[in-house]
Amino acid sequence: MNETAIPIRTPQAKAVDDTVLPFQVDALDLRGRLVRLGPAVDEILSRHDYPLPVTRLLGEAIVLGVLLGSALKIEGRFILQTQTDGPVPMLVVDFVSPSNVRACARIDKERLAAAIEKGQATAGALLGHGHLAMTIDQGPEMSRYQGLVPLDGGDLEAAAHSYFHRSEQIPTRVRLAVAEDFRPGPDGLRRRWRAGGILLQFLPKSSERQRQADLDPGDAPEGMTPHTVPEDEAWVEGRSLVETVEDLELIDPALSHERLIYRLFHERGVRVFRSHPVVAQCSCSRPKITDMLGRFSQDDRDHMVENGAISVTCEFCNATYVIDPAELEPTS
Repeated sequence: MNETAIPIRTPQAKAVDDTVLPFQVDALDLRGRLVRLGPAVDEILSRHDYPLPVTRLLGEAIVLGVLLGSALKIEGRFILQTQTDGPVPMLVVDFVSPSNVRACARIDKERLAAAIEKGQATAGALLGHGHLAMTIDQGPEMSRYQGLVPLDGGDLEAAAHSYFHRSEQIPTRVRLAVAEDFRPGPDGLRRRWRAGGILLQFLPKSSERQRQADLDPGDAPEGMTPHTVPEDEAWVEGRSLVETVEDLELIDPALSHERLIYRLFHERGVRVFRSHPVVAQCSCSRPKITDMLGRFSQDDRDHMVENGAISVTCEFCNATYVIDPAELEPTS
């Protein structure tokens, strides 16, 4: 991290929604990020009429996408996408650095309704089997980087752990939480979605703490017993502390980022860095839609016309654009 860190001694900061707070515990060689989402996640989830289990699952994907995408030190976008055989065959989270996020899901309505009726609407059951892709796109002049991890009926936390274990070989723990917050309003109770998450990684500086125990066996012959050494006590301590975090702590609008981090790591000394905002922002626009339609043949456009206009609905934000065919440049 190139930013200036600030030790937390007496955390008096007020809770701030829609922010990511990086932190560091030098004594344990730990680094991490804490994210709490309020209006941003509520805006994204409220734009879609997904059943509650899907809404919660997409909320978790948004938190994970923000946790990972906010680590980018470059201009670009981080795309988290699942492709599976479950009732929710696809989730997409598109994070454009440094702060914009949008997301959507695709569902199989019949299979989803059946799963909910049978009480089988856990995250793992909704996802099913397939893969989770994490893509870093730095623009048209740069090559993309993509990492894949299998989804075998587990949830997104398990997939994230598997990804860092197999691909990055960095000890990592992730916690994700999504819930509804009911507040009284002029028209009765108002439902608002909240979400939060924490990511912790063990990045030892000294050779004595270099991780050896959990390395992927690679091309070792089957049946060969891998050589292992005990896990470093620093990572055991850090991982254990993160696993004590409750869902309510991750979404509590009255609990600041700093106070939660202080609760976890104050005995070892913890420093925080400048927080970063998160904004629910779709990249669709009328000019982009007309430009996209302009790439179709005249025959294709003619088949899109209904009641004298072409209607296009953005899958991410659910905004509908009604385009007069006369606005489009004619094609040969």
